[in-house]
Amino acid sequence: MSVKQISIFLENKPGKMCEMTEVLAQNKINMRALSLAETDGFGIVRIIVDDVYEATTVLKDASYINKLTSVVIVEIPDVPGGLNQVLKVFAGAQINLDYMYALATETGDHAYMVFRVNDHKAAEAALQKAGIRVIAQEEISTL
Repeated sequence: MSVKQISIFLENKPGKMCEMTEVLAQNKINMRALSLAETDGFGIVRIIVDDVYEATTVLKDASYINKLTSVVIVEIPDVPGGLNQVLKVFAGAQINLDYMYALATETGDHAYMVFRVNDHKAAEAALQKAGIRVIAQEEISTL
């Protein structure tokens, strides 16, 4: 039930992010989540999109190096302590977090977080056992 995240490698120079998002916009690719991390000389943009195949195709055609990674997206009650409940499940199941970021949605009663974990299958099983909703790839366009 994991979701595919696209990681795009960009030069760390003014305008490079704009150029990449222009490619996605021209091809009507809807980004649902985005994270940007930088290191010396380059950045890694991580995105969740509504159409993974189309996005990776247009990025490749535009000469962007990109990679698919499995991530877990979790629906969290938008209340104080909501995220903490998910993190407790991960801690109890010995699931290590590599990174996490938020997913943009139009709902007001839930938040959605993207988690890159060391074992997405174990994470999904632990979350489901705890009654926490895990989002499937097919649901991305409806959030």
